[in-house]
Amino acid sequence: MSSIKFDIAREWFEKLRNQLIISFENLDTQKFIITEWDHKSEGGGKMSKLKSSIIEKGGVNISSVSGRFKDSMIGKVPGTENDASYKATGISVVLHPNSPHIPSMHFNTRYLQTEQEWFGGGMDITPCLPFKDEINYHLLLERLCNKFDKSYYSKYKKWCEEYFYLPHRKESRGIGGIFFDYLHSDDWGSDFEFVQEIGKFFHEYSVSTIKALKEKSWDEEEKNIQLLKRSRYAEFNLLHDRGTRFGLETGGNIDAILMSMPPLAKWD
Repeated sequence: MSSIKFDIAREWFEKLRNQLIISFENLDTQKFIITEWDHKSEGGGKMSKLKSSIIEKGGVNISSVSGRFKDSMIGKVPGTENDASYKATGISVVLHPNSPHIPSMHFNTRYLQTEQEWFGGGMDITPCLPFKDEINYHLLLERLCNKFDKSYYSKYKKWCEEYFYLPHRKESRGIGGIFFDYLHSDDWGSDFEFVQEIGKFFHEYSVSTIKALKEKSWDEEEKNIQLLKRSRYAEFNLLHDRGTRFGLETGGNIDAILMSMPPLAKWD
């Protein structure tokens, strides 16, 4: 395992985390509540939670951990057939705005090392009301992807649509975005730059979207629609989210793993 590559990726995730914290705090007067935690094997992370009048619940988590996978994970994770050791570093962000006009937004990127190495992650958004910027959102993501590989957008958009799908509801969680995993081309530097660009895009897009919609008024009926949509968000994260399963399987911090759960939700 290359400690140099791992440290470069870790430092980027930490830098992005700091930038996001500053930007989200500047949207309101509230500050993040920050909790550090230690991994059961080696390493740990930093969980940052925000509750404000604009962001009803937000979280920005980073972690850098290492250890050995449980026997149940051996062979399921690439590069574990002969050695169950792993190192993982990454950032995860979830925003559940108070206003039903602002979509919930999710982003994460990560770097894993076993006997193999790869990047993974992506971003998606979940509006509960009609979202006027949907076309522009996907167009911007396509332009980002095309700078690296013309096949990325269609492939990762499709992966996102298939991944963030609730089969028991026969409906998508949101309007998608991009999702990728096991990204390991012959050019580590290009792969890492792609990961960085996704982080920068999420930073800029999330802040600009919140600023554009935060003053728009809503009524009780629209808030009720939001709470119902959030129930789908919770169902996906508990039933299908791979990050949740990975965190629990590797002994991560439970509060940080379940950070993405909405603060309030409603079922009929």
